[in-house]
Amino acid sequence: MTHGCLKCLKYTMCVANFLCFVCGVAVLGLGVFMMVNFKLTALMPSLANFNLASMLLVSGLVITCVSFLGFLGALKENRCLLLTFFLMLFFLLLVELTAACLLLMYEHKIADWVQRDLNQGLQDAKSEHPGESRSEWDLVQMTFDCCGVHNVSDWGDDVPASCCKADCEPPRTPQYRSTGCLDVMKIWFEENFLITGIAVIVFCIIEVLGMCFAMTLFCHISRIGLGYKL
Repeated sequence: MTHGCLKCLKYTMCVANFLCFVCGVAVLGLGVFMMVNFKLTALMPSLANFNLASMLLVSGLVITCVSFLGFLGALKENRCLLLTFFLMLFFLLLVELTAACLLLMYEHKIADWVQRDLNQGLQDAKSEHPGESRSEWDLVQMTFDCCGVHNVSDWGDDVPASCCKADCEPPRTPQYRSTGCLDVMKIWFEENFLITGIAVIVFCIIEVLGMCFAMTLFCHISRIGLGYKL
C-alpha cells in the first residue's frame, strides 16, 4: 500500500513538473518575443534593465530550470536532484514572501519613486531628439486612454497626437484625454490587488506542496537505499 502511494506521488510530481516546464517554456518564449518586438523602457529610465520582457524572460528561465530538476529527480529517484529542487523552491518562497512584505511596508515610497521615474521618462520623450521614447508613450497613452503623467499639461506645447481623444483633425479644437497615466496605473493596481494577492498565495501553496512531495520522496528513497548517496 505504501509503495503504491509513493509510486503515485512520484508520477504526480513528474506530471506536475512537466506541466510547469511547458508553462516555463511558454513564458520564456513570450519574454523573448516581447524583448524583440516591444521595448517599453523609456517610460521608466531607471527600470531599463527590468522591464516586463526581461522579467518574463527571467521568470521563464527559473520555472524551466526548477521544474526540470523536479521532473528528473522524481523520475530517476535521485536524492541529490530532489534535495536541490527542495532548496530552490524554499529559496523562491522566501524571495516571494520578502518581496510581498517590502511592497506592503514601502508602498508610499515606491509610489513616489514611480512618479519621479515617469516624470523623467516624459522629460526624455520631450527632448529635442526623443528617439523611440515618444512612440512608447504613444502606445501606452492610446492603450490605457491616458495622457502625460498627471494630465495633458505635462507635455507643454508639444502635445502628441496620442493624447487626442476627439476632433483631432484641424481646424477643429482637439479634445485631449483628461486622465494622467499615473492615476490610471494606480487604479489598475487597486483593481487587480486582490487578484494579485490570490495568485501569490496560490503560487506559495504550490511551492509548499512541491517541497512536501520532494521531501517525502527523498526520505523514502533514503530509507530504502536508492538514489545517489550524499
